[in-house]
This record gives sequence, C-alpha cells and structure tokens, in this order.
Amino acid sequence: MYPLIQIVIPVYNEGKNIGRTLDAIQAKVKSPFRILLIYDFDEDDTLSAVQSLQGRYDIRLIKNQYGRGVLNAIKTGFENAEDGAVLVSMADLSDDYSVVDRMLGKLNEGYAIVCGSRYMKGGRQLGGPWFKAFLSRMAGLSLHALTGIPTHDISNSFKMYTKQLLDAVTIESSGGFEVGMEIVVKAFRQGFKITEVPSVWRDRSAGSSRFKLWKWLPHYLRWYFFALTRKTRDPQGRF
Repeated sequence: MYPLIQIVIPVYNEGKNIGRTLDAIQAKVKSPFRILLIYDFDEDDTLSAVQSLQGRYDIRLIKNQYGRGVLNAIKTGFENAEDGAVLVSMADLSDDYSVVDRMLGKLNEGYAIVCGSRYMKGGRQLGGPWFKAFLSRMAGLSLHALTGIPTHDISNSFKMYTKQLLDAVTIESSGGFEVGMEIVVKAFRQGFKITEVPSVWRDRSAGSSRFKLWKWLPHYLRWYFFALTRKTRDPQGRF
C-alpha cells in the first residue's frame, strides 16, 4: 500500500499560479500528500509566493540538481522522492486533481504506472494549440493500437508511478516532457503493469508555457519509433 503521494511539480516563475494550484490539490486530493517543488534558480518568483504557504502544506523546496530545464527538474524530483507513490504535475492548473485518489487506488491494486488520459472515454482536452493536441492524440492512439501499450495518452506528463518503477528505468531523454513517454515505453517492455484513468486537461490561464513543440518534437519521435521497433524486450532489460 502507498499511503502518501509525493507530487513532483517543476516550476519556473509560477508565482501567479502556485497558490491556486496548491489550493486545488488540497481541495480535490483526499489522500495524504507531500509537494516536491523543484525550482531552477533562487530568484524564481514561485519561491516568494510559497513562503507564506509552507505552514499550510507539506512542501519541500528542492533546487534542480542537474541544471535548468523541466527534464532536469523532473529527474531531480524522482531522485528526491522516497519509496512510495510519485505523481508528476504542472503548476499551471492544467491537470485534473479530481482523479488523483483514483490513480493511487490503481497503484494499490498492483499497477506500476497510472496515466491520466485525455483520449480515453471520459477524458477531455480543453484549450491549447490545436496542432499540438492533434499530434499528441495521434501518437497516443496509434501506439495503443499498434503496440498494445495500455494507455491512449502516452504523451501526457500527468502520470503516477511507483518509486520502484522509477528506480528500475534508466532515463535517457534529453529534451523535456517526453520523459514520461520514455518511462512508459520502457516499463511496458520490461513487463510492468500500466493502466490509465480518464482526466481533463485545461490550458493555463496565467503565465507562459514552457512547452516547446518544434524543439522537443524530435525527442518525442525518438520514443515513438523506439516503441514501434522494439517488439520484444531484452531478457536483461537493456535498451
């Protein structure tokens, strides 16, 4: 059983959003949780916004230990998480916290990854660039159909993992948010149990997105074709 959810949130000047994000988590997540807030630099305006909130929430402020960037922030969060459940979320209120308790329930049923899915029955995406949404949907639906990976939304960063799974996968991503796709593909090839729950994604209402479609698209394609070409897994789990 996993009694505590560790929520890894990479931030970059999210002072306008972080208070509302933490309030939303508090209102919608009934399971005990701890926030691992990963920041790049000491001048980040998120830090000053959080100072008045630390007494209300269980928050750990952790400086990105690999240099700047969302990938390095997520890796730092993974490495600083303790044994148990680890959820990746953004600070911009885009993720659906109403399904977090259900995600934890699936982990407690024996799954190693639970994906928040915009593209299964009951899931939705509200707002955001249409072309980005189109590519994401096509990638998720086609990989599900062609490889049997048990999620329709492999590119969504909103996923819950067991720490055991994270320790078993060597991260090779070099771009950004595609790390969630890499972990799912590798975990599937290693035989870990994966499932999904429907979730609703909403575009941010304040601040600017750190998602860089054209810069990161080749990194997503790397793991897309990796999933298509690696039909069988190496007995030793190598990739």
